Amino acid sequence: MAGAGVLVDVDGTLVDSNYHHTIAWSRALRDHGCNARLAAIHRLVGMGSSQLLQSLIGRSDERISESWRAHFDQLLPEVVVFDRAADLLRSLHDLELTVVLATSSPEDLLDAFRTKIDADDAIDLVVTADDIGAAKPEPDVFATSLAKADLERDRTVVVGDSVWDAQASAAARLPCIALETGGFSRPELESEGVVAVYRDPGDLVEHLDDSPIGKLAAS
Repeated sequence: MAGAGVLVDVDGTLVDSNYHHTIAWSRALRDHGCNARLAAIHRLVGMGSSQLLQSLIGRSDERISESWRAHFDQLLPEVVVFDRAADLLRSLHDLELTVVLATSSPEDLLDAFRTKIDADDAIDLVVTADDIGAAKPEPDVFATSLAKADLERDRTVVVGDSVWDAQASAAARLPCIALETGGFSRPELESEGVVAVYRDPGDLVEHLDDSPIGKLAAS
């Protein structure tokens, strides 16, 4: 029988990596004779690399994507976990909800983030870029998560940080809770139809019982 669960984004939601991604993309573009304002890059973080480059320079480019990864790997030691991110995952697990990490990042990068988060005991399943055909804002990552975890659509909630999470959730017909940790404001997130906005993982933990997740667990 299908169950209830929470699909949790990673970059910008559990780990403070969005600005590192921005710097890595900026350096990668310059490596190949391109340029974009940091603010413009940041607004696209959370998209897949092909969509991001298409928006910035009008084309996808595997060489630039490879340069981004090299630069991001250099910055990876500086990426920190948001306060109480692990508490959030364990709180979801304690509610007997299936906890899925649903990310457009590749599996090896997620492994590095999981080591930093240190809450594998609360994670039931992971879905990464290696499992999907198209990255956010396409719904693939969330649709695949539903299928792999055998979750009911009307008993599943997404937690993310960006408008791309919100758009992908809407395309997958799932409600999205947003955190203000990725650099997107409450009005921006609410304009994309998210069902609730919290400051950070700790704020969601403190208000979990009254959140859409708490109501899901109680039902």
